[in-house]
Amino acid sequence: MAVSVFRTVVLAVVALLAACTTADEGQFVGIEQVVVSSGAVAPGPDASTGSFRIDCGRNGERHLNADNAVISPGVRFGAHHTHEYVGNLSTDAFSTPESLAAAASTCADGDLSAYFWPVLRLTDVTGHDEHAEGGGVHGNTGEVLPPASVGVVFDGNPNSRVVPLPRFVRMITGNPSAATGGGLNANAKWGCSGFEGRTTMKYPRCPAGSKVVRTFDFPSCWDGRNVDSASHRDHVAFATADGVCPARTFPVPELHLVVTYDVPAGRPFAVDSFPDEHRDPMTDHAMFVNAFPVALMAQVTACLNEGRACG
Repeated sequence: MAVSVFRTVVLAVVALLAACTTADEGQFVGIEQVVVSSGAVAPGPDASTGSFRIDCGRNGERHLNADNAVISPGVRFGAHHTHEYVGNLSTDAFSTPESLAAAASTCADGDLSAYFWPVLRLTDVTGHDEHAEGGGVHGNTGEVLPPASVGVVFDGNPNSRVVPLPRFVRMITGNPSAATGGGLNANAKWGCSGFEGRTTMKYPRCPAGSKVVRTFDFPSCWDGRNVDSASHRDHVAFATADGVCPARTFPVPELHLVVTYDVPAGRPFAVDSFPDEHRDPMTDHAMFVNAFPVALMAQVTACLNEGRACG
């Protein structure tokens, strides 16, 4: 009798863990069902209409860790899930302005910035980190799927000129606790290549030949003083759709990361998350630490304000 009860408990625990580490059907949507968003607003007379693209590769070095230099600085495995990186090759929980400035980078043009986001996994196979922090220990099972491409682009502001981003400013977009936090600060944008203008907070089902696309849009208004804040959010803000920044903030170059994946047809996938977020797609998020040399950021700013396409 005791053995039977023990077996029942074990099976219940296994079932619960399985439910927590895979995405359910309700978290997916066919991309054809997603409504096309409204187009970009017309730029005003003082707009900064340029764009600056930087080639940072697609993490062929496989720089992965369960740290978060923005939200949990100094805490090893503080992310409780695994992050994918491009840019600065030294980025971890203990990164400092000095260590970032001294390291190598995957980015061209001398950009030493850190760009990172949670990995995407195929959940029908066992991953390399099944028994590791950030992986199976935290409920994130499956094989990490490398990106097919990573785009790093800075855009201007449709309302006004921009000022340079301060060196070593830290930013986050999205909320890793969005599912349990009622959607607060959620900014997940999932889509499929070939279906531009259609984004969703659910996992997309893409047709054959179309890649899964994750788009991360960062805040583009800065308080003019701080490179970080207690919440890691209050020193920056998002502009309105027409580019207007909140009072006492200044428009800065707007960072967009676009990450694509070749997901094999019919294979289940899920993003890494905190254990209690159950790999909900709305928890998707990304981080940025600006380590541009001052002269390079001046070039970015000039490019945007002069309306040029650079990089």
